[in-house]
Amino acid sequence: MTLLAEYALTPDVFDSRSYSNEELGSVHLQHLKEALLNEALVRNLRNGQWLDVFNDNDRPWHRRGKELLKKLVQQGRLRLCNSVLSDEPTTDHAWCREALASHHSLPLNGIVATRVVASRFQDEPLVARIDRLPSASWWARRSSSVRLARTAAEYTRHLHLLLKCANSIMFIDPHIDPTRRRYSDFIQLLREMSGRTPAPLIEIHRVCYFESRNKRDQLNEEEWKRMFSPWSADLQSVGLAVHVFIWDDFHDRYVISNLVGISVPNGFDTTQDPNQMTTWTRLGRNERDDIQREFDPASNRHTLRHRFRVPG
Repeated sequence: MTLLAEYALTPDVFDSRSYSNEELGSVHLQHLKEALLNEALVRNLRNGQWLDVFNDNDRPWHRRGKELLKKLVQQGRLRLCNSVLSDEPTTDHAWCREALASHHSLPLNGIVATRVVASRFQDEPLVARIDRLPSASWWARRSSSVRLARTAAEYTRHLHLLLKCANSIMFIDPHIDPTRRRYSDFIQLLREMSGRTPAPLIEIHRVCYFESRNKRDQLNEEEWKRMFSPWSADLQSVGLAVHVFIWDDFHDRYVISNLVGISVPNGFDTTQDPNQMTTWTRLGRNERDDIQREFDPASNRHTLRHRFRVPG
C-alpha cells in the first residue's frame, strides 16, 4: 500500500436515501471524508461524466456528500480517467461496473459503494460497502507509513500517483546534488511528471553547504547553477522546469505537495545495496502545511541564500 491511494465511489454513496437517516449518513460520509482529504484521490470516471452526475438536482444528495465533493474539487483530488465500457452508465450499478472495468485498465486501491450496489458485486473484493469499510481488506491495509528499499524504482513506485497528479511538489533534502552519484537517479522522479498540461510547479530545497558547515564550502550563485545544469537538457526535453532554493541550514527531509506530505528521513539518494531500507511516513495536514510555510521565503524561518530556475 502506498501513502497516496486512489478510489472510485459510486454516486449512491452521496445520496441521502442510501442511509436510514440523515445522521447515519453524516457519520459514514465524515469517516470517508477524513480518509479522502488526507490520503487519497477519487477517480473521475468516463472523462468527468462521473462528476456530472451530481448536477442532477432531482436526486436528494446528502449535505455532507455535497460538502465532500466540493472539497475534492477544490483540493484537486479528482483524477480524470478515460471511459472503458461502451455503454454509458445510467444507474449506480452501472457506475460500479465502469469502476471495475477502469480498475482492470488502471489499478485502483478500492471501490466504495452502498449496501444495495455492493450486494450485486459480492464476488468482487475490491467493492466495499461504505457502512462496512473497516471489514474490507484493502481498507484495513491502509497505513501512515511504508518500508521501502532506497532505490529509484521503489521511490517511483511509492510516489507514482503523487508525481502524476500533484499540482505542486517540493523535494526537501539538504544534500540534493545532481553531480553526485548517489543522487544520479533523482532525475527519474522528475521525468515521471512529464506530459502534463499545465506542468506542475516543482521545487528543490537544499542547504548552502556540503558535508560540513564550513563557510569555504559555500558556492556563489553561478556555481550553484552549474551544479544543477546537468538536469537542464533532460527537463527541457520533457517540458518541465525546477525552481531551486538554497538555504542557510536545515536538516529534515520531506516531499510536500498539495495532495500529501511525506517525511523521508534518508532523503532521495539511492544505493545499490538491497538491504538498505528506509521508512516513509505520511504527515498530518497541519504538519504538511506548516512545513510548506517553513520553506516559503516570506516566512523568514530560514535565510534564503540563492534562488534560480533549471533550465535557466
